[in-house]
Amino acid sequence: MEISKGVEMLSLDFHGNIVHPVLVWDREMAILIDTGFPGQFEDLRVALENVGVSLDKLKAVILTHQDVDHIGSLPEILRECGNNIRVYAHELDKPYIQGELPLLKDGHLVTPPKGKVDDILIDGQELPVCGTIRIIHTPGHTPGHISLYLKQSKTLIAGDSMYSVDGILGGIHVPTTLDMNAACLSLKKYLDLDIASVVCYHGGLSNVNVNDQILGLNQAL
Repeated sequence: MEISKGVEMLSLDFHGNIVHPVLVWDREMAILIDTGFPGQFEDLRVALENVGVSLDKLKAVILTHQDVDHIGSLPEILRECGNNIRVYAHELDKPYIQGELPLLKDGHLVTPPKGKVDDILIDGQELPVCGTIRIIHTPGHTPGHISLYLKQSKTLIAGDSMYSVDGILGGIHVPTTLDMNAACLSLKKYLDLDIASVVCYHGGLSNVNVNDQILGLNQAL
C-alpha cells in the first residue's frame, strides 16, 4: 500500500500473522525498515518487485528492534546483497541482533536470525535521505526500540511501540512490552510531531485524526 510518493507499506503473511515492513526510496537508493519473519525473504523480494524496486537498489536496512519477526529475513538479505547494504539499529539492541546475546523474547531459538549492524542510530538523529528520516528512541517494547518519522510525508513508522486495529491506534501492546514505564514515556514523544499517517508493524496503517488519537492514548496512560 502506497502511503505517499516513495513510501510503501508492505504486507507479509506469516501463517495468518500479517506484518508490515516499510520501504522508502528515492532516485538514489531504497531503504527497508524491518524484514519480516524468518523464511519470508522470497515474499519480501516479490513485495519489492511489485512496488517496482529491485533488491539491487536496496542500500540499507533499518531495524526498529531485535524481535525475531523484525530481523527474520536479515541473514538472507545480507547474503543476497553483500557489501552493497548497510544495517542500522540502536546501540541497546545491537548485540542481540548480532547474536552476541540471546534475543530477549526469543532466547529459546537454537539458531536465531542475526547479522552485523554497521551503523548505530541515536535519538533525534536525522538521516538526510528519502526526504529526511528522523530517529526517535522509543524504548519499552525492547531497550533499543526506535521509531522513524518521515518528515516529507509526515509519516510515523511506529514499529511495535503501538499497534492498530482497523485503522484505530490501540496504544501499547502490554503482553509483549518489557518495560511499561519506558513505553509510556516513549508514547509521549509523539505528541510533538505533526503526523498524517502511522504505520504499526502489527495492524498497519492509521491515517484518520492520528494526532488526536495519540493525544487520547497519552491522556489515558
